[in-house]
Amino acid sequence: MINLADYIRDVPDFPKQGILFKDITTLLKDPDALKESIQQMKLLCENQGITKVCGAESRGFIFGVPLAIEIGAGFVPIRKPGKLPAETLSEEYVLEYGTDKIEIHKDAIEKGEKVIFVDDLLATGGTAEASLKLLEKMEADVVGCLFLIELGFLNGREKLQNYPVNSLLVY
Repeated sequence: MINLADYIRDVPDFPKQGILFKDITTLLKDPDALKESIQQMKLLCENQGITKVCGAESRGFIFGVPLAIEIGAGFVPIRKPGKLPAETLSEEYVLEYGTDKIEIHKDAIEKGEKVIFVDDLLATGGTAEASLKLLEKMEADVVGCLFLIELGFLNGREKLQNYPVNSLLVY
């Protein structure tokens, strides 16, 4: 088995001084490491009857779509405002300096449908928490959250405590 941590590059002082950025592009460019990440995610969510994988813009799409294919589910994008063409539900969330908003198509998920939320990174948990609130509005049966990387020291998991959370790598 490939050690995925070997494919994550540390970039100091990005996007600002004092931040050690975990760059996933080094994993994405390696076909074996990318495949391994999807296979590890598949093992964490198969045999749960999941019918939809939901991923947040934009890196949640990178992992969510191949995972959906692997487990035989559909994929539902959660996007920034104004990017989805049909009627949407939205959820606002707090950022370090201000607020942001995400949206999902109103008809993307049926009531009671089993879904999993996937993203590349769990940091403070704001995007994931807002995404879960959207899924709750839709009355989805959220079986859990799945991340490639979790920055444990930022305590984002605390915002998701009502759901099982799995991360392939924790820093």
